[in-house]
Amino acid sequence: MTTLSDLNAGSQADFIAQLHGIYEHSPWIAQRAAAARPFASLTALKTELQRVLALASPEEQLGLIRAHPELAGKAAVAGQLTAESTREQAKSGLNLCSADEFATLQRLNSEYNTKFGFPFILAVKGPTGEGLTRQDIIATFARRLKNRHADELAESLRQIKRIAELRLNELFDVRLDFGPAIMQHAETLAGWSDSDYNLTCAYLTPAHRKTAAQLADWMLEAGMQVHIDAVGNVVGRYLSDAPGAKTLMTGSHYDTVRNGGKYDGRLGIVLPIAVVRHLHERGEKLPFHVEIVGFAEEEGVRFKSTFLGSTAVTGRFDLSLLEQCDTDGVSMRDALAAAGHEASAIGAIARDPADLLGYVEVHIEQGPVLLERDLPLGIVTAIAGSSRYLLHLGGVASHAGTTPMTMRKDAASAAAEIILLVEQRCSQGEALVGTVGQLQVPNGSVNVIAGACTLSLDIRAASDAVRQAAVDDILDGITAICARRQIDYQLELLLSARAAPCAPWLMAQLAQAVESVGIAPYALLSGAGHDAMAMAAITDVAMLFTRCGNGGISHNPLETMTADDADIAAQALLHFLRNFQPKT
Repeated sequence: MTTLSDLNAGSQADFIAQLHGIYEHSPWIAQRAAAARPFASLTALKTELQRVLALASPEEQLGLIRAHPELAGKAAVAGQLTAESTREQAKSGLNLCSADEFATLQRLNSEYNTKFGFPFILAVKGPTGEGLTRQDIIATFARRLKNRHADELAESLRQIKRIAELRLNELFDVRLDFGPAIMQHAETLAGWSDSDYNLTCAYLTPAHRKTAAQLADWMLEAGMQVHIDAVGNVVGRYLSDAPGAKTLMTGSHYDTVRNGGKYDGRLGIVLPIAVVRHLHERGEKLPFHVEIVGFAEEEGVRFKSTFLGSTAVTGRFDLSLLEQCDTDGVSMRDALAAAGHEASAIGAIARDPADLLGYVEVHIEQGPVLLERDLPLGIVTAIAGSSRYLLHLGGVASHAGTTPMTMRKDAASAAAEIILLVEQRCSQGEALVGTVGQLQVPNGSVNVIAGACTLSLDIRAASDAVRQAAVDDILDGITAICARRQIDYQLELLLSARAAPCAPWLMAQLAQAVESVGIAPYALLSGAGHDAMAMAAITDVAMLFTRCGNGGISHNPLETMTADDADIAAQALLHFLRNFQPKT
């Protein structure tokens, strides 16, 4: 087995020889990285190799891509692959393709090479290192064929870096302490869904309740005191032996959007459970209590009300929401009762701020910033504020063939103009975004002018002043558009959440934790909302982001991360907990 000491102590020629095969037929990467020895850790070695590749010329990068074989291509058939590529393709069963699968891969290889001029690169061992299925590989192949040339070139280099990471793990016989269990827990939770076709876990559905029960079981196994509170939050406390100990909180939400991903929210629950289990197995106590909360609801899918779990913890739960009904006419109060919860006990959930040391949330980034910088971890500086509305437009439904264009009161056309207004206005501000994610024409017909239309508005910015200015301009624009088109409208405010800056003293300790695992600290903004926003009302908050794969796609089944990134995030959190210093 190769050791880091061997690499550090040997000649440059030995260094290059020992890393032979890590980057396909490209010894120049190891040659240039050798100058950075000695490496303090495997992470430092991986980082330097990636840096060399990132700084290489476009011609060198393209040459590296072209050095890789096609998947199930001619070289594989002829037995001409490197030993590394042979093992990797066999891991995903590419040597066992059916005639139809082989024909499909050959066609995709040809189409891909024709479009891009280089072979399709994919780390076929996948996020966990256990191997993608042939169906997964073919689906990824077909999806990436739609990419633009520059985007696909960048993705190919990222896949090469992942292949190298997995090969280095094999060379050094790496056994990840946390990553595989975290990934498997996320996979287990994804097995319970409100839908037979995708992952949807809405508040207090049977799938939601099964998820809560499983989280509670894992917390118990990790040595925590556990209960499920009156709104469905799953709470685990790893108790300190220190007299008068206070509580450091962590966690995230376990509900999902419709057709969501496996890691959004849930990573921030299963990852700290894995860390606490590690402490418990060693009989290691901390000078403070660690409380992990699986917040029951953050996404607002079922009752259009977000942060139900965390607002209950902060004592700011809006009790009037109990009468709100879902699309089936079931009130939140009745849904709670059906799940065995007592609404009258919600007030007792609130924590005493004087007992809290802070709140730290681990979350997948849900964006491409860390991915594009080859960083597995990032430290959040602030969480963008958000204004959400539901807009109801009322026009006049009339015959599509007989109503002149100048006489129409078309609600859908007004909606289209409003969508473009949101896009135009939110392209003007710093760290400002605007989205219309829902659009409906109730009872619409192909030959009828839309008499009604409903659309959502979501405006976010790091600065509350920037966000409010955009909201004001958009609402003024809606008034003008509807007046000109003779459209009635009603505006329903769904959410107004202020931006939440993270506490510098917690960020500094997270930075030290990130440095401890060999990663340069990097600060970034969160454009997505998180439970940490609500928790900021009662205590200082901070967030640690993990890298999001597939171009940073989230709220989507394509949301992905790797076991290696999960492991290094857990190692960072473990260091943070062991070295945590309360605010003075």
